[in-house]
Amino acid sequence: MNRNEIEKLLTGIRDGSKSVEEVLDVLHDFPFTDLGFAKIDNHREIRTGFPEIVYCAGKTTEQVIGIFRLMAEKKNNVIGTRAGREMFEAVSGVFSRAVYYPEARIISIPLHEMKKPDTAIAVITAGTSDIPVAEEAAVTAELLGNDVVRIYDAGVAGIHRLVDKLPEIRKCRVIIVIAGMEGALASVVGGLVSKPVIAVPTSVGYGASFGGISALLAMLTSCSSGVTVVNIDNGFGAGFSASMINQMK
Repeated sequence: MNRNEIEKLLTGIRDGSKSVEEVLDVLHDFPFTDLGFAKIDNHREIRTGFPEIVYCAGKTTEQVIGIFRLMAEKKNNVIGTRAGREMFEAVSGVFSRAVYYPEARIISIPLHEMKKPDTAIAVITAGTSDIPVAEEAAVTAELLGNDVVRIYDAGVAGIHRLVDKLPEIRKCRVIIVIAGMEGALASVVGGLVSKPVIAVPTSVGYGASFGGISALLAMLTSCSSGVTVVNIDNGFGAGFSASMINQMK
C-alpha cells in the first residue's frame, strides 16, 4: 500500500464513501503481514517511496511465491533479485505477468506504472565481464521508474572508449561505475563529471584481486571527490541508491 492509497482511504472516510469499519478492514494487517517464514513490510513504500524488494537467493520457491502473492495482493510492483531461471519458471506458472531478466537475475511482476523523472542514470562498466552486475543495477533502476543509459566495456585500458561517451554521461543525474580488477574506472569518471558517482566493485579479476577486495579498497580510497562505494557485486544496492538520488525533487 502506498501513500496515495492511504490518502484515498482517508478521503473516503471524510466524504462518506467509506465507513471506518471498511477502512479498518483494509488496514487490518498494516504495517506488516506475518507469513510464518517471513514478515512482509507493508509500510515500506510509505516510508521510503518503494515497496519491499525480495532477495530470492536462499529462499525456497514456495517461500518466494508466497511472498510474491501477498505483495501482488497489495497492488505493489514486485521485484525479486538473485533469482535463477528455475525459480522464475515456477513463479511464472503462478503469475502470468512475471518477467525475467536473465543477466540481471531479476524477476518482476509489474502491476502499475512508475512515474519517471526527466533525468537519467548512467551505468558504466570497465569490461564485458562486469555486465551481469551492471544489468542488476540497470534493471533495478528501470523497474523503480528511471531511464538508464548503458555504456559497457569502457575501462581505463582503452580510455578513449569512455571519453567518446562523456557528453552522454554528463547529461545524466547519477552515474554508476562498475569495475573489477584494480577498480580504477570509478576514480577516472569521478574526476571527469560533476555528478554523484556510485562505484560498484566486482569479483572479476585474477588471483591478487582477491574476489573483488582489491577493487573495493581502491574505490574506497579514491582520490576523486563525490565517489561513494557499495559492496562487492552489489548492483542492486547501486541501482536503488541511484534511483533515490535521481528522483529527489
